[in-house]
Amino acid sequence: MRFKNNLPLILLAVILLVACSIAQAQIKVACIGNSVTRGYGLKDPLKESYPAQLQGLLGKKYAVQNFGFSGATLLRKGHRPYDKTKEFTEALAYKPDIAVVHLGLNDTDPRNWPDYKDNFEADYAWLLDTLKKQNPKMKVYVCRLTPIFNGHPRFKSGTRDWYWQIQDRLSNIAEANAAQLIDLTTALHNRPDLFADNLHPDAEGTTIIAKTVYGYLSGNYGGLSLPMIFSDHMVMQRNQTIPVYGTADAGESVAVTFNANTQKTKADASGKWSVRFPAMANGGPLQLEVRAKSRKIVLKDILIGDVWVCAGQSNMAFQFRSAATGKQELQDMPQQSQLRLFKMNQLAETDNRPWDTTTLQRTNGLEFFSGQWKETNATSAADFSAIGYYFGKKISADVNVPVGLIDVAVGGSTMESWIDRYTMEHDPVLVDVLYNWRKSDFVQEWVRGRADVNLEKASNAKQRHPYEPVYNYEAALSKLINSPIAGVIWYQGESNTHNVELYEYGLPVLVSSWRKNWGLNFPFYYVQLSGIDRPSWPYFRDAQRKLLDLIPNSGMAVSYDLGDSLNVHPIRKKELGERLALQALKQTYGKELVASGPEPLSATIQQGNIVISFKPSAPLAVANRGQLTGFELVTFRGNHLTAQARLVNNQVLLALPSGEKIKTVLYAWQPFTRANLINEAGLPASTFSIPLN
Repeated sequence: MRFKNNLPLILLAVILLVACSIAQAQIKVACIGNSVTRGYGLKDPLKESYPAQLQGLLGKKYAVQNFGFSGATLLRKGHRPYDKTKEFTEALAYKPDIAVVHLGLNDTDPRNWPDYKDNFEADYAWLLDTLKKQNPKMKVYVCRLTPIFNGHPRFKSGTRDWYWQIQDRLSNIAEANAAQLIDLTTALHNRPDLFADNLHPDAEGTTIIAKTVYGYLSGNYGGLSLPMIFSDHMVMQRNQTIPVYGTADAGESVAVTFNANTQKTKADASGKWSVRFPAMANGGPLQLEVRAKSRKIVLKDILIGDVWVCAGQSNMAFQFRSAATGKQELQDMPQQSQLRLFKMNQLAETDNRPWDTTTLQRTNGLEFFSGQWKETNATSAADFSAIGYYFGKKISADVNVPVGLIDVAVGGSTMESWIDRYTMEHDPVLVDVLYNWRKSDFVQEWVRGRADVNLEKASNAKQRHPYEPVYNYEAALSKLINSPIAGVIWYQGESNTHNVELYEYGLPVLVSSWRKNWGLNFPFYYVQLSGIDRPSWPYFRDAQRKLLDLIPNSGMAVSYDLGDSLNVHPIRKKELGERLALQALKQTYGKELVASGPEPLSATIQQGNIVISFKPSAPLAVANRGQLTGFELVTFRGNHLTAQARLVNNQVLLALPSGEKIKTVLYAWQPFTRANLINEAGLPASTFSIPLN
């Protein structure tokens, strides 16, 4: 009976003992930082801050506490040092098992970094040492910084540069102090839509932080996976080291077998892994097998050949089925095993209609593109880039190698949408294009208007769109740059014709940045804009011609002779794809052939005529054997005179008007032109302007 009377007390004691045991077993996590850690700007920081969300992800085995203090600096002589706050005192008293430190954003303030930057590494070491004294077994994580976007008021005056100086030091700080580095930069640098004030993330942003920290603490990244560029029927670049890469749980062993060669590695703390196979000559088909504890992936029918990226706007995206020769060729098209197609399909067309909420959300999340490799047949080729298809078909046939084509083109997209954020932010000219792009004269009015239609239902003031500067790089190209390529073909510019000078400046920046990010000095071949009744286009075509001297390892295909006076999308894509292929065959593959039309060297007065000489190449000719047309003379008073032209001894002779002083010769200078100077290879001369010497 005595036992029965004491039963409630015994049960209570057991419960308390279990509770104490659970409490003692909890792993204590201290999140140390500034306002981003604290949850500044969130509607409910107690639930939405990243430490609160991290607690939910880690579960009851962990006890996560938020020790963030808004405005805190890491620098001890900064304007608001973290080590002087009660939050720091409380963090020390907490004696955590794990400390996650995210400090440095406020150190970019001009009150701090210019005067005390030399103390940053020592002050960080002091902070970590002080934490470890409370618990010598403590595991410490140092965070690379969340972004500060270009709309921040101090961005160009110092914050941008000081931010990256701090970032450069954090890797050394982690290594020197036996700490693990957590990369919050990569997780969020491409999500400006989550930072209303350009500094503090919203609840979705803090969710990304929490998931990133959770990954580093738990090692859980969802098991083995490969990027979308890896699929059956893919083409891997020949004659270059072959990388295979992906994600797995941290520390998970990964074995990759390819061409009877097995490479082994382990996923790092961020879940990333990669192996590299020796360069191979063209061939295949081969099989790729990737094995880990969590999963096995087998890819079949892989070829080794040349991979070309086909990028730009609507004329590159123009579908094969709509080309002048496309319908007939599709009817008779056999399966072409040596030509493979990877079309990066778009979530939505940039046509004249509002997007729904789901499309808007997925666009913000950079989920705008998807695709996989396919063999070439009537079905896969029908909606592929017509220019890309004709280019690849000719290359494959003439060089006798497998060719893989990646179609990544967006109708109406701007040049700036294809440049990476870091390059744009640090370029003295292009940085200004980032500001408030939907209201900026840097962006063509038509482009802004179409984006406004698509984004009509958007509630986020920073809603993203593929016409936005950097978007297409972040959503598409960034997913390609870890894989080697043979080169790029490019057809874009229609959405930049309002500012010829900016394009002439910006395209070399684009090409240089792509080559730097890829780590390859690949060839870049582009299409000059066609003929159409739009006044600025002759100036733009001439600027594109001049870019040949500014972009090394480049070539240009002329298209004005294939244009349409009213249609921005001329349908004769076969000729253009093959003209681009000629550039590649000559410059990349070393074929002895004529790849360009007549290129002017000089214009001089000789015996009452203006004589235009051309670079040595195929003999000059006139299209359709008609009267040579398309030349104009510009007088010193600015008047334009039609010039009478004829071919003599492989030069063009223009009659010099009596009593007129001429300063410039123009060719094919009408927006839509019937200019007809070609060479005997049938290739047209570019639109050009040349001073009279």
